[in-house]
Amino acid sequence: MTPGATIEKKQRKPELLAPAGDWECAKAAVENGADAIYFGLDRFNARMRAHNFMEADLPRLMDFLHRRGVKGYVTFNTLVFADEMAAAEQYLRALIAADVDAAIVQDVGICRLIRRISPDFPIHASTQMTVTSAAGVEFVRELGASLVVLARECSIKEIEKIPPSTLPLEVFVHGALCVAYSGQCLTSEALGGRSANRGECAQACRMPYELMCDGKTVPLGDRRYLLSPQDLAGLEVLPDLVRAGVASLKIEGRLKSPEYVANITRIYRNALDKAAAPPHQTRYNLEMAFSRGLYTGWFAGINNQRLVHARFGKKRGVYLGEVQRVGSSSIFARLEAPLKPGDGIVFDAGHPDEEEEGGRVTTLSNGQESEIRVFGEINFSRIHTGDKIWKTSDPALDRTLRQTYSCQTPQFRRPLDLEVHGHAGAPLTLIGRDEAGHVVQLASSVQLAVAEKHPLTDERLRDQLGRMGGTPFRLGRLDNRLEGEVILPMSELNSLRRELVSQVEQLRAMPRRWALLESSAWTPPAVGDSTGEPRLIVLVRNQEQLEAAIPFDLAAIYCEFEDPKKYSQAVARFRAAKTGSEIFVAPPRIFKAGEEWILKQVRSCEADGYLARNYDHLRFFADCRRIGDFSLNVANGLAADYFKNHVGLERLTASYDLNVGQLEALLQSAPPQWFEITIHQHMPMFHMEHCVFCAFLSQGTDFTNCGRPCDKHQVQIRDRVGLEHPLKADAGCRNTVFNARAQTGAEYVGRLLKLGARHFRIEFVNESADETARVIGKYQALLKGETTGAQLWRELKLQNQLGVTRGAV
Repeated sequence: MTPGATIEKKQRKPELLAPAGDWECAKAAVENGADAIYFGLDRFNARMRAHNFMEADLPRLMDFLHRRGVKGYVTFNTLVFADEMAAAEQYLRALIAADVDAAIVQDVGICRLIRRISPDFPIHASTQMTVTSAAGVEFVRELGASLVVLARECSIKEIEKIPPSTLPLEVFVHGALCVAYSGQCLTSEALGGRSANRGECAQACRMPYELMCDGKTVPLGDRRYLLSPQDLAGLEVLPDLVRAGVASLKIEGRLKSPEYVANITRIYRNALDKAAAPPHQTRYNLEMAFSRGLYTGWFAGINNQRLVHARFGKKRGVYLGEVQRVGSSSIFARLEAPLKPGDGIVFDAGHPDEEEEGGRVTTLSNGQESEIRVFGEINFSRIHTGDKIWKTSDPALDRTLRQTYSCQTPQFRRPLDLEVHGHAGAPLTLIGRDEAGHVVQLASSVQLAVAEKHPLTDERLRDQLGRMGGTPFRLGRLDNRLEGEVILPMSELNSLRRELVSQVEQLRAMPRRWALLESSAWTPPAVGDSTGEPRLIVLVRNQEQLEAAIPFDLAAIYCEFEDPKKYSQAVARFRAAKTGSEIFVAPPRIFKAGEEWILKQVRSCEADGYLARNYDHLRFFADCRRIGDFSLNVANGLAADYFKNHVGLERLTASYDLNVGQLEALLQSAPPQWFEITIHQHMPMFHMEHCVFCAFLSQGTDFTNCGRPCDKHQVQIRDRVGLEHPLKADAGCRNTVFNARAQTGAEYVGRLLKLGARHFRIEFVNESADETARVIGKYQALLKGETTGAQLWRELKLQNQLGVTRGAV
């Protein structure tokens, strides 16, 4: 779709949902046509760096929104730890009492808590819940959600495969794209103890990396931002999203400025209402708002050559052209886009991680080459012929945008449909209906009379009743049902209009009064016997590691191989060599429609059980033994109880976002025998649809034409401090970047044992068979009390050249 294209009239227009990091952003969204805004408070939201609102702001904010016919959704889209549940309940009660229209929720336990305190308060399942299929939609529906925000990685074809009758679907339509699946990114946690699942993303995906293949650096020129996608811009596929039945279109950007919110909201409002600006102006405004490059993301399917251009990971803006020559105090360029004095520009020499020259244009002389002079101290020796020039700021555009939300009177007005009834000798009846269904009916105090001249025609009524300036309304449809040619004093008609508008406003502001129950008491099941010996579980990722693990006395071995066809051989080898132990296998972490063949292949190995990592696994392996893996994000007792007793999982892997104190709280909030705790691993940092193998080791766009370099090469990405993080691809061609350093929670095992924990897991990635055996031996000695956690950590650090760091637990 070009920005000027239209949307078919038969399709129901989706809600336009805009971000609001503060009051100004909220006003910018409302005055530029948002149907709803989403915002965070000072706790429990995935953008803790935003200014955010306070609980005390809620009554005034919701009153403002509702009077303008706009809904307000609060983001509760983080994991909540067991020792925070009481505070979370208090927080939720404040939201519900303040007439918030919905909470956007990630945590299964919080969904359950909401339903315990309110049977009707709307829950929107966050994109942090990683819903990619119909099974995921059904899972959150059973939790009580009334809408689901799909993962950004869903294509339009995949969205179309989800039955529209299940739940209303929301998608992100514009803004920054995370390279990793939301809710599955552990990079900030692994590298800095700042969890993205707690709103503290450190944006490691925007950093430069080198690609290592079979021990050698891959020469990629200026492509170093290997994990930084272009920004999502879904404008051209808007009609397709509407046809797919999407109910809500979400703009990303709670960390962005009010000018950004005004700009992007207005563009998408105009596109939805078929009043778009000319294509070139729309593109210009999109790029000036914020742009790392604009692309349709995964909407059209996977194209690994376009998603990540890899040349920079920060805002650029509008491309102006290249430097043709450099003078002593100015530069010369052939401009490809408009530029004027006052605009901000930057000179891009291909090193975006270094300080760049730039400033505001002071003078501009146009000719075949434009001479540009810039205010400030510019080091012209650092600017070279061929450097790219970007416009990063347009003060005139910003002023225009600020004018849309800085006025005291409403700028964006919503339609108010009117009906007029009556006949001579009776009062005029005026009925008004707004978009939300509020209805007001008034009768004139003066009776209609037969008109000798100037009767109340459609034109005359529209002129008088349409005078709604200064209100949140504009005249929508007018249905004139007056009988005969009649007249009414204009003063009476104007009075009726003013009173009707006032009453509709009052109806909008009336609270909805969600049900709020007094008690949410949940008593965890009785703690079972936790006096048994602690058992060790080992996860291996290749056949050599499996062979190294088989001789040990283990509770179970888990296999997570890149090729699930190899599971049958692994299971057969294990059973030929072992008795008294079990083997479980892991399907890929993400599932999408059309990948049933992978699950069938996994199941065909007839393992003792399966690691359940997503909602489709819960359903597909429902008649098998299942261990809930870390990707289910179990962080509190209510979530654990749901997966254990409602879903029927045998055990649950505690979330990798928990530190030792939070893990202890979890073990005290539910029977500790429900859990297994990973105490040694290379943290799976990025888990992503973006295939680095395909993008940078082939010319292909996806698995159909890439030549599968993942089957032929050992690949790592090297970060700025020299660590080489292993990269793996799974059967669905999704990539995982593992932390180069293994981390251990060995020092805390004693504390966890005292609380009743008995199942402990260790995981391997690229370790050799000898290293695998050595590490297993150390942890078995730890669980037997033959060594201490501190000794184990020191010994492994000496034996592993990459080192072992103390982990989150």
